[in-house]
Amino acid sequence: MKINYDLELEKIIKENKEKNIKPKLLLHSCCAPCSSSVIERLSDNFQITIYYYNPNIEPETEYILRKNEQKKFIKELNKNIDFLDCDYDNENFKKISCGLENLKEGGYRCHKCYTLRLESTAQKAKSLGYDYFGTTLTVSPYKNSTVLNEIGKEIETKLNIKYLYSDFKKKDGYKRSIELSKKYNLYRQNYCGCNYSKRI
Repeated sequence: MKINYDLELEKIIKENKEKNIKPKLLLHSCCAPCSSSVIERLSDNFQITIYYYNPNIEPETEYILRKNEQKKFIKELNKNIDFLDCDYDNENFKKISCGLENLKEGGYRCHKCYTLRLESTAQKAKSLGYDYFGTTLTVSPYKNSTVLNEIGKEIETKLNIKYLYSDFKKKDGYKRSIELSKKYNLYRQNYCGCNYSKRI
């Protein structure tokens, strides 16, 4: 039976509300536009730190542009969101994608990329004492939420830290991200991140 990951998120939020707690969430973000509606939805129920780890983004100038746009958005949003920066780690992405360059977008190469980014988020969350780790990637209609949540679940088990299940494209999440991007005049890229994704 297919799991409704949006309902799973609602269950987590409800349980924490009943316990009167606002958990600390390390939220991986790929870019400001994708994070916009996600932050809006979660900020009342979680203490959010945005974790910017995206070694897939090429070239480095694009990486820096997206990172700066993310920081600018958080500042303008003024919702007490923290930001955790990472070094540009493109060589690591090249290693895990070696031999997979010609696979279609959304396939196994992308799954390895999701794992790379989510594992880094989980490891950092655990080392810094966060309650949950999660990602904004499920807001995109181009990303398979089932695959992302299954990867998150595997990492949750492996590292013993709670994963925040989600399908942020539900409840018009993607549509809302476009509206917020216009409101805050956010740069919206036209490819996922790696050079291979430019082929689609």
